Amino acid sequence: MNRRRLILTATATAEASPALAAPAAPRMSIATFAELRTPLPLPYDEAADANAAVDRARAEARRKGKRLIIDLGGNWCPDCRILAGTMALPELDRFMRAHFVTVMVDVGRFDRNLQIPARYGITSRLPGVPALMVIDPKTDRLLNPDSFSALSSARKMSPQALVDWIAGWAA
Repeated sequence: MNRRRLILTATATAEASPALAAPAAPRMSIATFAELRTPLPLPYDEAADANAAVDRARAEARRKGKRLIIDLGGNWCPDCRILAGTMALPELDRFMRAHFVTVMVDVGRFDRNLQIPARYGITSRLPGVPALMVIDPKTDRLLNPDSFSALSSARKMSPQALVDWIAGWAA
């Protein structure tokens, strides 16, 4: 295989599979979610102006050259709270701040702020929460249209698997 073809193949593979081009995920200090500090956080501000929050976060992500994660969920959701508790761990918090700008959007019981996923072409009912939409802030394009609900059963994953999924989307 000639050098040009090898470079084109590597580039296409990295674009098709973000985990191949992503930085290594941090190693987690906990093995199970039972080790998270309790009570678990209530991460979603039910009174927030979701449109303004997403617009601010997108502008910040563009300015800093980071990807935007829009975390859709509700405080009633145990998987959302487990994800928030895991993201608050120092090793993941550092990683998230280095690679992403994150904004939390309360979707109530699938009846609030649904204009946010609709902006990115998700017009059907969310299949579950948390739903993490990974956005390229330069193009305002959803990068994970087929996997944004992958963490909706976070409590059935290991903390490391959860972190590995997130790290796969780091630029």
